[in-house]
Amino acid sequence: MSLKKYDSLPEFMKNPEVKEYYEILSERKGQLTLKRFFDIIGGTIGTIVLLPIMAVLAIIIKLESKGPALFKQVRVTQYGREFKILKFRTMVVNAEKLGTQVTSKNDPRVTKVGKFLRKYRLDELPQIINILKGDLSFVGTRPEVPKFVKEYTNDMIATLLLPAGVTSEASIEFKDEEKILDNSSNVDNDYIYKVLPLKMKYNLNYIKHFTVLYDFKIMLRTVGAVLGLGEKDE
Repeated sequence: MSLKKYDSLPEFMKNPEVKEYYEILSERKGQLTLKRFFDIIGGTIGTIVLLPIMAVLAIIIKLESKGPALFKQVRVTQYGREFKILKFRTMVVNAEKLGTQVTSKNDPRVTKVGKFLRKYRLDELPQIINILKGDLSFVGTRPEVPKFVKEYTNDMIATLLLPAGVTSEASIEFKDEEKILDNSSNVDNDYIYKVLPLKMKYNLNYIKHFTVLYDFKIMLRTVGAVLGLGEKDE
């Protein structure tokens, strides 16, 4: 994983806020190389191990509802490049035509199997392929759809210096994001102006502290969050 020269960045990324974070990452090029190395090794091993599990999940999804087992959606990754993220389908077919691109807690478009997959983040398993292709890293800012990226402030754009990730500190802290938006009268608007700025604080903090060891710590925290470890009873 290489960091482009600042002058070679897309024009929309050339601003003082982005440059501040660029200078931090430019001092960690060795860590960036290691990050990609572990993505390739981990992605290869993960694909081999998870393939049988993904095959079973794909069959279950197709047995429950009509439509493909996989869901593909255009997202944005490093330097503003668009790619198609792979996920197991957790909603009814053509769900995006039936509502917003943000999902609320009791969204009627989510299938029964989909609720289970989302709870344990099993719908994210196909993204191991995106990791091998270089679209994603194991850890990094969760990739947004283009319509939300267009709303990024100058400092938020700095998150595009790195590949998007399957998990992040923001993903852990906002794992119940759907509950936050449950009573919203305008989900997209509340996501852009209330949720996104809070998530971006974690994402920008990640750039400041980025190392491969830090990535491993976030991955371990993610496993704990998915399994509900360390949660306090209300």
